Amino acid sequence: MRARLARGFEQGLVVPEGLIAQGRAEAFDYLLGERTTPSALRAERLAARWLLAARRPVLSVNGNVAALASEQVAELARVVPHLRVEVNLFHRTPSRVARISRELTRAGVREVRGLRPTKRIPGLPSDRGRVDADGIWSADLCVIPLEDGDRALALRRLGKRVVTIDLNPLSRSSLAAHLAIVDELTRALAGLVREARGLRRPSRLGPVPVWASRLPAAALREMRRSLPEPPRRRGLARSAARPR
Repeated sequence: MRARLARGFEQGLVVPEGLIAQGRAEAFDYLLGERTTPSALRAERLAARWLLAARRPVLSVNGNVAALASEQVAELARVVPHLRVEVNLFHRTPSRVARISRELTRAGVREVRGLRPTKRIPGLPSDRGRVDADGIWSADLCVIPLEDGDRALALRRLGKRVVTIDLNPLSRSSLAAHLAIVDELTRALAGLVREARGLRRPSRLGPVPVWASRLPAAALREMRRSLPEPPRRRGLARSAARPR
């Protein structure tokens, strides 16, 4: 994964800030044991149902997502045919957008949105607020992997249902989303593909279950359980047990 990200940086898909973000995320994945936990699996099952039920679901792609998981994005778009894929960047330049679009097309995404955005999310002055009128702007469900909390909150204010994929259960995006998938990006997307393949398309999104808001806390508990017990030194154990 690090090699793919480094290659994405050399190709102009990833910016230096993306490398820093990936390193931070890896630390949380170590705490998860580099595996999909029960709470993440539960979130992926619900997210798959929402993707199928939504009328206009959109998956947002930034440079890290394109570098690490273009194939998984394309596979999810095949399994959920009405899913739209949109490039959305904080550090946006025309050349970088074009490179990311080519990477997604090469992987098999049939139509990439966000190349020439015409709408702006209110209250979000950065380039991340520039969105496609036929994509995020008109979406009823937005999946925003590796994103920031500002846009998650802004999308909620617009009435969108928001799903994040973020290894940090304490991030603003995880806490702001309706549903946080605390899992590594490629595992999470593979999980969405697997779950969506086994489902019939529901007739409607339905309400957000109460337990969805508790998933970040559940992920934290799973991280704590995965930590090894510190070794006990025999001498210290004997001295602590000796009566005074």
